[in-house]
Amino acid sequence: MKRPFAYIAGTGHAVPKRAVTNADIAAMGVETNDEWIIERTGIRQRYVAGEGESLTSLSADAARQAMARAGVQPGEIDTIILGTASPDHLLPSTAVEVQTALGCTRAAAFDLAAACSGWLYSTIVGESLIASGSADTVLVIGAEKLSAIVDWTDRNTCILFGDGAGATVLRRTPQRGGTKGILSTYMRSDGALAELLWRPAGGGAKPFTPESYADRSHYIHMAGREVFKHAVRSMAESTDRALDAARLTAADIDLLIPHQANVRIIEATAKHAGISMDKVFVNVDRFGNTSAASVPIALNDAIAQGRVREGSTVLFAAFGAGFTWGSAVVRF
Repeated sequence: MKRPFAYIAGTGHAVPKRAVTNADIAAMGVETNDEWIIERTGIRQRYVAGEGESLTSLSADAARQAMARAGVQPGEIDTIILGTASPDHLLPSTAVEVQTALGCTRAAAFDLAAACSGWLYSTIVGESLIASGSADTVLVIGAEKLSAIVDWTDRNTCILFGDGAGATVLRRTPQRGGTKGILSTYMRSDGALAELLWRPAGGGAKPFTPESYADRSHYIHMAGREVFKHAVRSMAESTDRALDAARLTAADIDLLIPHQANVRIIEATAKHAGISMDKVFVNVDRFGNTSAASVPIALNDAIAQGRVREGSTVLFAAFGAGFTWGSAVVRF
């Protein structure tokens, strides 16, 4: 079947009010400093949710922007897919709470757990629903409130993560075989590597207990060097596969928008893809690693800066806990 089936009709993003700098983290008693964090990650600040700021509220704010820019009313949304690793509740999905907040009364709604690849995975599922005829308009959100599951005494993780939400509206293309829309997608996973980046406790296998709080196993745990190695390898594979499927080369790409995990991973991915850094969008310095929200926040930021415009061909790539990874080529 000939693509594109769907195109990105609108984007939006939302972050908490409070920005936390590297100096702020050092002031909490974490053994680190601004220079150390910037040298290793490229991050200067991240946003952290405060009272009254939930995953639902951030997601709904981002979604309202995307829907307004797409010219879509709540009643037109057929499906809401929310990629997240930090839902407001374990039951029910945060997506149904977002549905209620937006007034999308006729929409199906569900969460998708693919960590940092969450928005790309959700976009691929949303496109598939449109291609199958099950939906015409899909709201895809990537959102995280990672501050709630990060150990603020662990400098290996607390310096990295931030809160935020990014949203996109997918709509059916007016005609099959056009030039505007999602040209190719790719996704893979490897569960054998799951324990390199995970939350050991808090699920059905190991519920929250006084012991899990004592040993801090309900927080994110990460083997940083191993994660870095696999991230670079998987992001490289993703870019190759998406370009091949779209029958394009790096020279055809106007902008690479990778997952904003770490500036070193971004640079390694760009080098492998043969894309110069002046054609790579980077905002990890201002937002940190927002996991599933990372790519859609970067997309909306790139549009606001004029880096993505009508006719732009954009390559997306992400890697996350699971391990999961994925990519897409989209023409705007």
